Amino acid sequence: MTLTKKSEGIYVDDSKIDILNEADSIIFDCDGVLIDITKSYDSAIIKTTQYVLENFANIKNAIDIDFKIIDGFKSTGGFNDEVDLTYAAILSLVAANQLKKDQTSFIFDVIKNSDSTGIISVEKYVETLTNISEIKKKLSYPGTHHENPLYNIFDQIFYGPELYEKLFNKTSNFLEPGLIEQDDVIINDILIQKLLRRFNSKIAMVTGRGKESVSYSLKSILSKFDLQNSMFLEDEFRELAKPNPQSLLNSIQGMNSTICIYVGDSMEDFIMAKKATELGNKTIFCGIIGTSKDPEAKLELFEKNDAILVLDSIHLLPKVLNLE
Repeated sequence: MTLTKKSEGIYVDDSKIDILNEADSIIFDCDGVLIDITKSYDSAIIKTTQYVLENFANIKNAIDIDFKIIDGFKSTGGFNDEVDLTYAAILSLVAANQLKKDQTSFIFDVIKNSDSTGIISVEKYVETLTNISEIKKKLSYPGTHHENPLYNIFDQIFYGPELYEKLFNKTSNFLEPGLIEQDDVIINDILIQKLLRRFNSKIAMVTGRGKESVSYSLKSILSKFDLQNSMFLEDEFRELAKPNPQSLLNSIQGMNSTICIYVGDSMEDFIMAKKATELGNKTIFCGIIGTSKDPEAKLELFEKNDAILVLDSIHLLPKVLNLE
């Protein structure tokens, strides 16, 4: 299927796009949609991977985890959780070091052999090539969020000393400001007011972040969402992680929505929306590509998977929904 470029930053499937007029609710992912996380979460992946490799595996010459690697893992549909992606990168680079393989080419081999089962597929592939039991034992991942060493390191780097202590009631070992301060908020009051009028307050969020983290970055804007019918998956059981559609179904059904627009930026988001539709809650996926370092590749990925609407930014929603 080919999407038509209607105007700058708007790509639609003309044969199916009329269904947007029937939508009575809109639900957003957060990272990459409401907030640009390039300098926050992506940087936390890079710094955590580097720290763990140096201090847990004695690897001092590891490559940086660049956006191609991050996008590569995310395109498989199994890495909505940034700590999962960090863990996958660590295992890949430890294995490359043991096998004396080129780190970059090896990590892309791992990506090619990964799928929507995420870290399970990575462990399975890497363990056919070398023994990674030592690093797996040291990290004991995933474990519980409050106790697992990899989660602890990532959270300390991301949240910074003050917010980390507030969230986890523990002292951080890192003194630098948290990378959450680098979150770049995209949504604003003007956009949210237009959407509130169109959807009669049926605006919610289904995000991998925890509520405290979202609240810290979005501040007063968060109160404009239907929080009772929003899902903050970091605060939930791991089994609910995307692309499991249950969280999206809970949100849709809680708002008594008939046809929902789900706005996301990843394959996990796309798969989740598709599964929700298959389970009887019609969901229109709207893909966001403007926060990607390679928007053309992201557009191609969504197009290949039959998305009917792709936008550069959420600020194009009023134009698409005829709200201007």
